[in-house]
Amino acid sequence: MALPISSPALAVPTDLVFWHLVTRLGEAEILLPAVLLAALWLAFGAGQGRLTLRWLGLLALAGTITTATKVAFIGYELGVPAWDFTGISGHATFATASYPMLLWVLLMHRGPRAQRIGVGFGFAIGLLIAYSRLPTHAHSSSEVVAGVLLGCTVSLLTLKLPRNGPPVPWWLPALTLVGLTVQPVYAPPSHTHDLVTRLSLRVSGHAQPYTRAEMHRRDKLGFDS
Repeated sequence: MALPISSPALAVPTDLVFWHLVTRLGEAEILLPAVLLAALWLAFGAGQGRLTLRWLGLLALAGTITTATKVAFIGYELGVPAWDFTGISGHATFATASYPMLLWVLLMHRGPRAQRIGVGFGFAIGLLIAYSRLPTHAHSSSEVVAGVLLGCTVSLLTLKLPRNGPPVPWWLPALTLVGLTVQPVYAPPSHTHDLVTRLSLRVSGHAQPYTRAEMHRRDKLGFDS
């Protein structure tokens, strides 16, 4: 018989629900549409093509580095047991590399003070998303810190303040707000990790993925991974 909604067996701590919603804001499937929309307007509406290419290029490079560390661990058993490190957090990287620039694009027609406040808020959002990977048990502290360092580097290499631009069309912040508030609740679960796992097994030729538990088991037994 189905359990009632109020059953303790179905109860989920409120704080855990909150962190799972926050962490979804760092998923590529949810954040990438907003980034691409902002990038398109930045390039063609604001005439900042070179800046757009630098931002997207650095984002692609950061994504490649993040994926490479995960493939190295899952497929080739390259991790750091002492740091509990199995690969750079993609959520932490993408969030801190995207939100500061995204907020700046939305406020680039405002004054320097508004731009700086927006960028600071963007960094705060990115750091909150990065932290959410800890209570959701998705990553270790070292993996989150590595992602934050990589993502913030992308933002700092991209941003140039102050820079004034044309007025932002109403639909850009509207679509961004709707997408980032509705998708975390209604979008299907992310399959990025599954894709990376399949990629890792294909390139390495291994039948089974290497896991965090196996890394620590080998380390405890003194095996060389």
